[in-house]
Amino acid sequence: MNSASNRLGRAPVRLAPIFMPRIWGTRNLSALFPERSQESEPIGEAWLTGSECRFDTGEFVGRTLGEVWPELPEEWTGTRMRNLPRIPLLVKFIFPEEKLSVQVHPDDTYADQHEAAAGGSGKTELWYVVKARDGAELRVGLRPGVTLKSFRRAIADGTVEDCLERVAVQAGDAVFVPAGTAHTIGPGVVLCEIQQHSDITYRVFDYNRVGPDGQPRPLHIRQALNVMRFGEQSGGRCDPVRISHGAISKTFFAACQYFAVERWDFRERVAAVTSPEHFDLLIFLEGTGRVEFAERTEAYAPAEVWLLPAALGAYQLVPEAPTTLLRAYVPDLHEFVRRLADERVEENAWSRVVHP
Repeated sequence: MNSASNRLGRAPVRLAPIFMPRIWGTRNLSALFPERSQESEPIGEAWLTGSECRFDTGEFVGRTLGEVWPELPEEWTGTRMRNLPRIPLLVKFIFPEEKLSVQVHPDDTYADQHEAAAGGSGKTELWYVVKARDGAELRVGLRPGVTLKSFRRAIADGTVEDCLERVAVQAGDAVFVPAGTAHTIGPGVVLCEIQQHSDITYRVFDYNRVGPDGQPRPLHIRQALNVMRFGEQSGGRCDPVRISHGAISKTFFAACQYFAVERWDFRERVAAVTSPEHFDLLIFLEGTGRVEFAERTEAYAPAEVWLLPAALGAYQLVPEAPTTLLRAYVPDLHEFVRRLADERVEENAWSRVVHP
């Protein structure tokens, strides 16, 4: 570790996205990336904290997050995040122009036992709807009465999608998708996905599409049925808690052992402070302005993700235009509940947000 890295992580850093071709993606990413309106192939995802994402600013500029993360001291990662082999949160923008496959992700136990080569981590995720056309919908969780037997029958006759609950969405909605929840994403939305750092997906049905090689894309029905949650479902649209303090409005969408996600909306200067226990990710969706810290400043803009070291301490966000961002981090759930209690949020409200 070079000497600059021992300065207690005083500088936020911006990460550059990487763009992932997907058969169901779009050639026009201008909703978030105006300069990318005519892609040569369909792009489905922009990974913001993937291992191959490079540092755009700061002392590690040009290096990849996967290369740097194992070297970072706890002043960067936080006291509860040290010694992890990679950053625990994967953040993406998703651009579907066609339906994704009907799919499901494993939990940690199954992934550890059966997917060690793929990292051994399960995948719980949250989708924030950045933009949505009229009539846009997601499908999350099984409808009441769907059993393993009826689901198998639906696979055979191609009606699997009908087994899933419809969730009509508009910009500003958030949807929680715990591991084991069957789901698919429809066209007409742009999503920000915050998830465990895992790319393990089991496809159940893919609308008989073929891949670039002209062959049907692989299905993973055995694994999917092994991990899929039947009976009571725990995913779906978030019922958030909103708090306003002076210049800033905060919306708390969900908190679980893997991540907490909240939205900040502000028009004036906002003071904030990091926790020594964990790093923060700020995902800017709208607005421009500056991050001010330790007598330094960095400019922010939409579609950027900034990694704030745990030891950054106090900083300020100074908007030049009304700003909306998502803050994502790995919480201590007990501390999260205490924080909401300190904000005088009643238990029946914060219990809607916390997923033990």
